Amino acid sequence: QVQLVESGGGLVQPGGSLRLSCTASGRAFSIYGMGWYRQAPGKQRELVAASPSGGSTNYAESVKGRFTIFRDNAPNTVYLQMNNLKPEDTAVYYCNARIRVIGSPSVSDYWGKGTEVTVSS
Repeated sequence: QVQLVESGGGLVQPGGSLRLSCTASGRAFSIYGMGWYRQAPGKQRELVAASPSGGSTNYAESVKGRFTIFRDNAPNTVYLQMNNLKPEDTAVYYCNARIRVIGSPSVSDYWGKGTEVTVSS
């Protein structure tokens, strides 16, 4: 019904930058919020940044001041600008969207397949 497609991951040196993007497409829907999570090897998935529709953005403490989440509502896209990357930012990054498909009474979480970010010299 709804697909989230991410792009922008890769290998970067410490101190470098990357921009991730995620676009939602499919049946007619309303987006209630979009965000990014990450999962490092051997760790649980954690929230990185969230952008609720009509609300304030919020960030994990570990990325404040380095990462910025922003949205472009025309193509239903969310971006994560990541600056001053550190080795501990290495993880698979997943896009999340809270979506209500038109005609459905409920809001559901949708996930992308993930894009890998590796920070290493």
